[in-house]
Formats: sequence, structure tokens, C-alpha cells
Amino acid sequence: MGQFGFFDADKRLAVISAKGDPLEMIDRVVPFESFRAEIEAATLTPASKKKSNAGRKPIDVMVMFRMLVLQSLYNLSDEQVEYQVRDRLSFTRFLRLGIEDSIPDGTTLWLFRETLAKAGLIEKLFERFGQHLEARGYIARGGQMVDATIVPVPKQRNSRDENEDVKAGKTPRTWKKDPSKNRQKDKDARWTKKHGKSFYGYKNHVNADARHKLIRQYDVTDASVHDSQKFDGLLNKTNTSADVYADSAYRSAESEAKLKVRGLRSRIHQRASRNHPLSKAQENANRKKSKIRARVEHVFGAQQTSPGGRIIRTIGIVRAKAKIGLQNLAYNIRRLVTLERMAAT
Repeated sequence: MGQFGFFDADKRLAVISAKGDPLEMIDRVVPFESFRAEIEAATLTPASKKKSNAGRKPIDVMVMFRMLVLQSLYNLSDEQVEYQVRDRLSFTRFLRLGIEDSIPDGTTLWLFRETLAKAGLIEKLFERFGQHLEARGYIARGGQMVDATIVPVPKQRNSRDENEDVKAGKTPRTWKKDPSKNRQKDKDARWTKKHGKSFYGYKNHVNADARHKLIRQYDVTDASVHDSQKFDGLLNKTNTSADVYADSAYRSAESEAKLKVRGLRSRIHQRASRNHPLSKAQENANRKKSKIRARVEHVFGAQQTSPGGRIIRTIGIVRAKAKIGLQNLAYNIRRLVTLERMAAT
């Protein structure tokens, strides 16, 4: 058996390209360098604050950011994405690294993401990519669809008293005595019920346009927050249509009034109440609205069926916001690739 060399790697990569490497398409359509300035400002120590120029040079921030994108595309842990980059030539090429180049380890990636999360930078990078989508002609069209989905996290095995303390914003006494245990406890996630089933985690509230099915805005809360509480904050007037689609959970006199004031048209589903069932006309109207509103479920469905699904394994809402924000960015990247391929045919 011969030794694996550089030319062998080139041949294998050529075959991968011929088979249709999706990461090559992502590399072509995503302007990664446009993120550099903001990321470097948040992660690198300014030259004026450095005590000396000695020491190892930091890993290029774009290598780290591309690694986070890979992680979100395939829902990998920090250790798994490190392994996959070492193991898969297509991943190494996506990072623009050679076989001889060093690869960031899982701990380095974790620290990098922590820095971005604490700086609140993921939301800004998501907005910047949104500007790129509009520049390529994918402006929001067809009306805006507002909905929320539960993002589960590993369940906490707490006692009733511990849960009561957490809900009150306190740290249980036994956790204070055991710092290692306290670090592993998520004090921000909450329980909620949906269709009679209990779920634990957070919520991803999104506004997607009906034409392109791209996420235009999002917000992250714990799972107990009602969908309607984030409705007003997700609305915008950048969509070429004034129509706003949402399920009946968002309907109220207050929400209808706010839409009218902002010059938006309500396409929110009507809902029945006790002793007041929907009329045939209302049922037909809901059915027509569903043909468009259901497109937002395609967004959540794509995230759910992606490798690993939507579950995240972080602790605390700051990290959850970063992880979910990266998932939303990864979805828009995948969706852009799909739209570009459709435009090319």
C-alpha cells in the first residue's frame, strides 16, 4: 500500500467536486470575507493593548467562523467538528486549509464561539448576511410569516424545590455548594406544553418571507414565553407585500390594532371560542391563508430534518441565542444555495 500524498488528495477532491460537493457551492455564494472586520474587532486583542508581539500567531478568524458554519450545517459538537475536519478532505478544503496546516481543536472553537456569543455578534452577522441576500436580489416578497418552534435541550433532573428556586431566579443552595454541578445546570431554559406533550428548552421565533422562505428576523426566548409576546418585535415593513400570516395563537384585538397602525394587513387565522364555532366563511378564509402560512413550516421542517435536528446542548440563554442564531444562519445559507440552483435551471 502506497503512502498518501498531496497529489492523491487533489485527485480525491476532484472526484468529490465532480460528485457535487455542496460546500463548494456555499463557498461560492457566501461572502465570508465581509464578516471579517466585525469578527476581528470582537475577538482579536488590539495591537495597542498587546504587551509584546511574542508568542504564536492567532488562528485566522475566518477559519474559525467557517468551522462554526460547518458545525451548524451538520449539528456537530465541538469535538465532532474537529474530528470531521481532520477526517474529511471536503471539510478541510472548505476551511481553505492544506493537509499540512494545523486545525483548531474543540476547546479553541468553544472559546471562539463564547466570545462571539458574549459580544452579541451572531445577530449582527445574521443581519449582514441578510443584506447580502437582498443585494443578490432576494428581497422579502409575498408577505411575512411569523411563527415559533421549540428548540429542546437536555432535560434537567431537578427536585421540585430546585425548580422553584430556578423559576424565582435563585440558585439552589445545594448547587452553590457544588460549583461543578452548578455549571452544568441550565437556569434559563423552561418547560412548556404543546399538543399535550411537555418540552424543555427554548423557542426560536422567526419572521420568514413567503416568496423565498428565507428567515428575515428572529428572536430567542425560553420555551415558556408565549408565541404572541414576540409578534410585534418580529414585524418589519421591508416586505413588498403588506400581508402578515400567522396561526390563531397570534390573534388578538391588540395585535390586529398594531398591524393596522403599521399599515400591515392581517392574514392571521381566525379561531373559535367556546359556544362560538367558526362560520363556513371563516373556515374557508383560514384554509386559503394556510396555503401560504404553511410555508413557514417548511423552514422549521428543513431545520428539523437537517443532520442532528434542532436540539442544542448548550447551557444558558446567551449560548442558546448564539447556537440558534447560527442554526438560522446555516438555514439561510442552505436556502440560498437552493435558490441559486433553481435560478440556474
